[in-house]
Amino acid sequence: MTASRPVLVLLYQRVGLPWLFESAARAGIDLVLVPRPDEEVDPDRMPPAVVELLALDPVADPAHALETLRKQHAATPFDGIVTLYDPLVPFAAQVAELLGLPGIGLDVARGTQDKRVTRERLAAAGLNVPLFVRLDPADDPVQSVASAGLAYPVVVKPALGMSSLGVTRADSPATIGAIVAEVRRVSAGIADGGAGLLVEEYLDGPEFAVESLVHEGRVQILAIGFKGDPQGPYFEESVYRAPAELPEAVRAEVVREVTAAHAALGVAVGPTHTELRLRGGCDPYLLEMGARIGGSGVSHYIAEAVTGIDFAGQALRLAAGLPPARAVEAGLAEPVAAAANYIVPCGGHGTITAVHGIDALRADARVDHVVQMLVPGDLVRPYPDFTGYPAFVLSRHADLSEAEGFHAHLEAAVRIDYAPGPGPQDAS
Repeated sequence: MTASRPVLVLLYQRVGLPWLFESAARAGIDLVLVPRPDEEVDPDRMPPAVVELLALDPVADPAHALETLRKQHAATPFDGIVTLYDPLVPFAAQVAELLGLPGIGLDVARGTQDKRVTRERLAAAGLNVPLFVRLDPADDPVQSVASAGLAYPVVVKPALGMSSLGVTRADSPATIGAIVAEVRRVSAGIADGGAGLLVEEYLDGPEFAVESLVHEGRVQILAIGFKGDPQGPYFEESVYRAPAELPEAVRAEVVREVTAAHAALGVAVGPTHTELRLRGGCDPYLLEMGARIGGSGVSHYIAEAVTGIDFAGQALRLAAGLPPARAVEAGLAEPVAAAANYIVPCGGHGTITAVHGIDALRADARVDHVVQMLVPGDLVRPYPDFTGYPAFVLSRHADLSEAEGFHAHLEAAVRIDYAPGPGPQDAS
């Protein structure tokens, strides 16, 4: 590490997803990478900008990781800490607070991660919030839903979940008890052991993602992207296309609601990834706001392709306490192109025997990246378990209609074959 270059600690970023590393190199920022425990990184073939590997497990042993980073900073100071892994956002904020580094603060981090707290703070600010009820382990689901005045269908979700893990629609009092038990089971590995759940009214309407950058309280919305219209009972992500085609009045309402949500949640600096539904196709209701770049960096790809703004580079500069390379202007950035992410659906469960149609896409002129996470031999658990996304196909287009046509082609061209037999959940 050289003293003249800013240094950031980067937690749990997969090396196969290149964008954050490339942006750091362009910004002249060095990275100390804390790899995920399930990923080996070759010290002789490190990603761009990575100058050191640091073996820590802040999920399993946060106290040890905190103390190690404190000692690391005392011996060789670093300028900031950042993560795109949602469960570690509060940990990164805690480290920043302890060491006096730039950050959003631990209370804000916890408020964005815990959907129960998010809903309460948004409601207190007078923003659109679905009717909801907290569900603790001792609570009776049927009684809790009835007492809260919730009408079926409802959606059960982990309060600290991510990637639609365990999110399940319940259509009647007869089914909600079993669904709650199943959601607790599949989310047992997250921060609170799956104990904290949320039950909320099902919102009819399409889903959207909003990528934003905040500096000195100014919220610049870089992209609003269409994410489909999932009906349940599970909510597997499948598409992301931006900029979304919306009536001007609806787009303005999305910008207003998302901007106000940053103030309500106290997010005054850094990147955010917000997911929302347009109730009845018109009114934005926030589902969650992550105080991070979304999709392990996919959100950077979308935002940069749509606007020409280096989303990750800007976010890394802010995390290092540097001014942004270009001004962060409040409001919606002007789109210059369209971009898309096709999230290959699992389409089943069991042992993968073949993934068809992926290799041909690597030579497609429209495709910038094919990121394959699941391969033949991998076990895919049945929903509502979440094994992972099979692959991302990231592409650029002249306009949204071209992106829609390309995704229609991929729906027919890409498929996964599984070995017959019981799912891994049922195997003994």
